[in-house]
Amino acid sequence: MMSFDFDRVIEQRNTHSQKWDSVQSRLGLSGPDILPMWVADMDFQAPAAVSETLHRMANHGVFGYFGEDGEFKRAFCDWMRNRHQFEIDPDWIVNIHGVVAGLGFALQSFSEPGDGVVVFSPVYHAFGSTIRAAGRNLIESPLKIVQGRYEMDLELLDSQIDERTKIMVLCSPHNPGGRVWSRQELIDICKFCESRDLLLISDEIHQDLVFEGHKHCVTANAYPAIADRLITLTAATKTFNVAASLTGHAIISDARLRDTFSNALRGAGSASPNRVGIEMVTAAYAHGADWLDALLPYIQANRDRFEEAVTRSIPGIRSMRLEATYLAWLDFSETGYSIEEATDRVQEIARIAVNKGLSFGKGGENWLRFNIACPRATLEEAISRLQTAFAK
Repeated sequence: MMSFDFDRVIEQRNTHSQKWDSVQSRLGLSGPDILPMWVADMDFQAPAAVSETLHRMANHGVFGYFGEDGEFKRAFCDWMRNRHQFEIDPDWIVNIHGVVAGLGFALQSFSEPGDGVVVFSPVYHAFGSTIRAAGRNLIESPLKIVQGRYEMDLELLDSQIDERTKIMVLCSPHNPGGRVWSRQELIDICKFCESRDLLLISDEIHQDLVFEGHKHCVTANAYPAIADRLITLTAATKTFNVAASLTGHAIISDARLRDTFSNALRGAGSASPNRVGIEMVTAAYAHGADWLDALLPYIQANRDRFEEAVTRSIPGIRSMRLEATYLAWLDFSETGYSIEEATDRVQEIARIAVNKGLSFGKGGENWLRFNIACPRATLEEAISRLQTAFAK
């Protein structure tokens, strides 16, 4: 395996990085000592093939509209086959400007204002904001914590929905809990949607960031009969740290669903993909496997170190054991601090910018999310700051 330097600390201030340069405007925190651990992108360089592709494009110097996408589709289909045993017909792929954009188009295509859209909360905050902005009724079905990890409660959900509920949005693997849903859990979800006549949108953007001992199951593989009511959304952006590519992919095997979804894109003038982004992710899918294989044990070691250090240093804190993602999820409810006091210690004393759990919806009120996809030295600095901030 090739050698990759994930220990390298790369200066990102003043590079138009949302994570590093928008801390004051978004969180109200300022100062050169702020350590950003909030936005879900990594502090590592993308695979070399991505940079080489951008250099080649820059040297060519002509930046016209994007055309033939056969190379991309081959790379993406090969990736899904090799990593997830998911056989995709290239015609099933609809390129979109990111997973959240795909959610928005699905809402416009398959529901009306006032219709209900289900999420399992707490969950990725952009789901709720997008659903509300579209004028749909957000139905938050709270996840249960069983033996330290999240489980879905379909009996409770059944009591929450009615005939105006049209769509379920599933986060798989789960953000922020890091849960990898089992095949049986996915089958149960699919059968629930089938019996209640719900469209299922499965956001699988974190599918490649799964740790040892766990295996992501593609929803479409878990229950193939769901194909006529399933839209799978994914992207290379989390896997390879290329959020700037502003690309994503909807996988829709049902022709009726796919045509309706594609018409929504055309109606909004968004059917033409970002040429630079498609070139970036094509290179990543074609040549990024070794990079990812080296990255995963590094992040897993960060997970283990961070969890051990904070649970030892902050009495009463609970860290949900990550099975996937690089987003540590910490519960402060038993620490003796209110969440406002704990957040103040993290952000004002430790000077670490984090995501507040309340933004992820019901059930997240006493939690904070930390992005641990960073060099080990950065992680150790964060640990040291937290130990000082919560020292009795």
